[in-house]
Amino acid sequence: MTTMPKPPNLLQTHYAYLMQHRRGETNDHLLATMYASALCGQGAMPLHLGLPLDIFRSMMAYHFPTLPQLPLPAHVASLDFARLPELDDLRTLLQQNLSQPSPMAGWMTEIVCAGCTGNDHLWQDLGLWSRKDLSALMHDNFRPLAERNTQDMKWKKFLYKQLCSSAGIYVCRAPSCEVCVDYAACFAPEA
Repeated sequence: MTTMPKPPNLLQTHYAYLMQHRRGETNDHLLATMYASALCGQGAMPLHLGLPLDIFRSMMAYHFPTLPQLPLPAHVASLDFARLPELDDLRTLLQQNLSQPSPMAGWMTEIVCAGCTGNDHLWQDLGLWSRKDLSALMHDNFRPLAERNTQDMKWKKFLYKQLCSSAGIYVCRAPSCEVCVDYAACFAPEA
């Protein structure tokens, strides 16, 4: 009996299509992953990955210059506007820790801020496929900040801990993370 080949996964199809048109920059893979996920209704990213439409188009044209037409997602999450003051603080934190100033750094700053409005792990909210992808994004775009995550804390928790520490607010219920009851939830090897 002959078995039919398995049809390609729609997520992989969108990703492969975007990658056929990539420029060859470091963030191409990450953007293709995030946008393919958004096209399939995965992740928690708002429209245009949280960027204004003109900036989103510029970013996509830069990273995928031969893309004939940008596919649009059928469903997108909406940005939680009640969290805007918090997003300003996150934006400042990220901007102060750029690997190097560039348009891409500004785009990634806004994308990460938008991803932080989701309710899951940051890599999942961004539509990335693994925590390892998020670690690469952080190291490539926000190296000084990423290098401070010496205990491999989950990224969203780490970012908010940085905000709290800079404001003098210490929310850990124990004097050190190693004895905190939430240690296992915050620290884990890359998946």
